[in-house]
Amino acid sequence: MATRTMSKSAEVIRHGRRQGQARTPPPSGPPQAEGAQHTEFQVPGGTDLRDVMVMSKKDFERIHGTLTQGTMQNREAQKAQRIRQDKEALHSRSKDVVKNWANTIAGQRQKRLEARKIREDHEEAERVQVDIEEAKYQAEQRRKAIEKAKTQQYYQTDRVKGFHGALLLTEVLKERDAQVELKQAKERANQGKDRELLRKFQEDRERAILEDQMAASKRYQERATVANFQINQIQEHHQALAGEEREDRREGQEIQRLARLHEWERRKLDDLRRQEKMELMMAHQEHTSNRDAIRAIEQQKEEEEDEEIRLFAAAKKKMTKLRRERESEMFKKVQDHRDKMVDLLSKQLKKKVDNEDERIAKAVTEQEAKMEADRVEKEEKIKAELKSIAEHRAQVMAQEEQARREKERKDQEVLELKMEADKIFQAKQEDRQRKQLQDRKNLASTHLKQAGVQKEVLVKKKQEDLEYDRKNFDLIAVEEQQFQEYAGHVIKKAVDGGRNPYPLIKAAREGAGGGKGPLFDGKGGIRPSYMATDGQGTQLSAYQGPTTEDVKNLHIAPADKAKKRLGFVW
Repeated sequence: MATRTMSKSAEVIRHGRRQGQARTPPPSGPPQAEGAQHTEFQVPGGTDLRDVMVMSKKDFERIHGTLTQGTMQNREAQKAQRIRQDKEALHSRSKDVVKNWANTIAGQRQKRLEARKIREDHEEAERVQVDIEEAKYQAEQRRKAIEKAKTQQYYQTDRVKGFHGALLLTEVLKERDAQVELKQAKERANQGKDRELLRKFQEDRERAILEDQMAASKRYQERATVANFQINQIQEHHQALAGEEREDRREGQEIQRLARLHEWERRKLDDLRRQEKMELMMAHQEHTSNRDAIRAIEQQKEEEEDEEIRLFAAAKKKMTKLRRERESEMFKKVQDHRDKMVDLLSKQLKKKVDNEDERIAKAVTEQEAKMEADRVEKEEKIKAELKSIAEHRAQVMAQEEQARREKERKDQEVLELKMEADKIFQAKQEDRQRKQLQDRKNLASTHLKQAGVQKEVLVKKKQEDLEYDRKNFDLIAVEEQQFQEYAGHVIKKAVDGGRNPYPLIKAAREGAGGGKGPLFDGKGGIRPSYMATDGQGTQLSAYQGPTTEDVKNLHIAPADKAKKRLGFVW
């Protein structure tokens, strides 16, 4: 790279002069050949001297450092990366060597973590196994519960309950037969033991009589002892009562003495209270007399004040009277002065009357002229008003005529509009009637379609009901078969046990429902729960009259007698 750089530099300064070379003109001889010139400036190594530049060591090191600066940085970075990689590799080898050591903190922590993970995995596996076993156990329990529920539900059906009732009746009949046999066996066993029992009973009776006599004698002695004890107690009680009476008498005397003392003290207190009352009464009387004197003094003061008030009122009335007299006198003086002034003015007016007559005549003339002018003006004004009124009347009449014509025109237009609206309404009514007719036709067709659909639905529902009845009959047949198998097994066990199978056979007969009516083959073998008069299933009347009750009593039994105990021992 340095060589290429130097070559480029040489190419750049190839036509210059070398350092230290003198400036000499080019040779003036004839030009030589190109090959001879190249041979002249070449060294044995084949390098052209014109491509070589001579420089000092300092410049060379400077240029070389500048050129190799990037390369040195890359080398230092590569060296640092190699050192870092060596450290990381050494650290990895150290970790690989140390990670399996058990005597370090990290190794012990790792060992504990691994042991904990193994323990948790083992516990999780145990929990999973327990969950699986619990799920199996719960499934088994659910299966047992479902089977038990099915069995209990099957046992709760009316027919099975009736069959179980018949089974209980067979057990009752068996127990009754056993008790009857036991009673008969006891009677047979006791036939030869009557005399021995009578003798033994006689001896027991005599022994009991002796024991009763001894007990009676003993009771008599005990009663005598008790009577003596009670007599002694009665005497002691009488003595105690006598002592209590004496004590009561003494206490009564003491009470009487205390009562007399109390009476004396009470009278003493009454005397003191009366004396206090007398003193209070005297004090009250004294207070009353003082209060009367005070009231008399106050009344006298009030009378004196009233007298002063009366005197003041009389003085005030007198002053008012004097003021009124003075005012009337002043008014009289003023009136006299006014009269004098009026007389003076009247005299002055009389002097002016002569001059006033002329002025009055002139004023009257002017007034008459003015009144004539006003009258003429008023007449002209009235004529103008009458003329304007006539013009206004004519104008109003013309306006009314025009308004009448306009009203007639508008009425005609309204009439034409109403006729047009009636035509439009009639057309709309006809359209609506046609539409209603079409709607009725559409509704009728829709109803016909719906009737057809409903008919199809009813037919389909009927078929579904028939299919449901068929499946129900099949299910009833299966249940009947299961019941007959169960009943046959129970009847066989009852017969083997020596029990009467008639109630079981009657309860296990064909026909679900548990009734006493005829068997309906068309309804899946259902037996209704009512009494029938014949094989066709005619139901007996539910009416209960005297005859019905008599027939029941004749063929069955009264209800109150049938509820008596049968003599069973449980």
